[in-house]
Amino acid sequence: MKILIYGINYSPELTGIGKYSGEMGAWLASRGHEVRAVTAPPYYPDWEIQTPYKNRYATEQLDGVRVVRCPLYVPESVSTSKRILHLASFALSSLPRLLAQTFWKPDVVICVVPSMFCVPVSWLLARLAGAKHVVHVQDFEVDAMLGLNMSGKGIVSKAARWFEHVCLRCADILSTISNSMVNRAIAKGVASSRTLLFPNWAEVDRFLNVSETARSELRDRLGLSADKKLCLYSGNIGEKQGLENVLLAADAMRNESVEFLLVGQGAGLGFLKQRAKELDLPNVRFLPLQPWEDLPALLGLADCHLVIQRKGVADAVLPSKLTNILAVGGQALITAEQGTELANLCAEYSGIAELVEPEDMGQLIAAIKVVIAKQGFNEIAQEYARNNLDKESVLRAFELALQ
Repeated sequence: MKILIYGINYSPELTGIGKYSGEMGAWLASRGHEVRAVTAPPYYPDWEIQTPYKNRYATEQLDGVRVVRCPLYVPESVSTSKRILHLASFALSSLPRLLAQTFWKPDVVICVVPSMFCVPVSWLLARLAGAKHVVHVQDFEVDAMLGLNMSGKGIVSKAARWFEHVCLRCADILSTISNSMVNRAIAKGVASSRTLLFPNWAEVDRFLNVSETARSELRDRLGLSADKKLCLYSGNIGEKQGLENVLLAADAMRNESVEFLLVGQGAGLGFLKQRAKELDLPNVRFLPLQPWEDLPALLGLADCHLVIQRKGVADAVLPSKLTNILAVGGQALITAEQGTELANLCAEYSGIAELVEPEDMGQLIAAIKVVIAKQGFNEIAQEYARNNLDKESVLRAFELALQ
């Protein structure tokens, strides 16, 4: 098949949507499909164009995929209006490069959301080329923005909902990453016969049986104490997580033998560092994203993995970081409201993680202590990852759906 992937994030971004889109493209190419991607220069999660890329049109071969890069506006600080301009700028700049693919005649056009701005153009390309149109929703961005009060009510909210409704219904196949997000798509008017569960995956084999040597070497390299329990957050540091509550938990536990390590980049990093400085927290450290090859050992070091989210976003955004935590057999603390995908996961697989209500400081601190006391690796989590999140199995099922 000729497969075109269209989305704002792609490899070599190491985290978030770009990681999964890039791995999907490379895997499909390795299976003998002819794959192209129209995307932006890598900028996430730093919100800065990565070296040596430039913010301009360019074409490269990456893991067997012909990748067309299109410039975009990357704000230094992220606000609602700037984020909308950011997403719209890519949709506009990529328009000519995307429509040029009409002459290539793809069999399938996969539009990765966000951004919803890209969906009308990908639909047009699919119609012109006679291709199937797949919209893959990694993030119900309208729900996330409204849930975080990032956009106005009234006419603005109604317009956003209407635009989302039109975009979702123009897909031949609407895929998304969790059962609750599939149900949400159906509630938004997508016929159930056109929905597909396509979860984010983990390279389970990479995370099985992480050696003590690898963990010890990484601990020494990062300067972490072997005598203290480690609470780890690794991933994007943005508004959706509410990570300031982790700092408050660290403040309450400053006299205990626990170290809090926040690894990642994102729009909220500056605020968190300033807040930690104000609280004068000796038990909190910040590190940038670590090399991909070190991730199994890093996750293997943690006594408590923090999967933190604010109220109202747990079903809109299923945290991709959880897949690798489960694969490594990590003991996780998840904040999610009852009835969400994460809460249902914890209820169905008892012991897979400790669940607490979002933004409840008393529950959060108590749960951290419970998770730390568990010790050892979580067999239930690792078994779930092996059976449900293995990369090869997930991508083979998606390939079959495309065929």
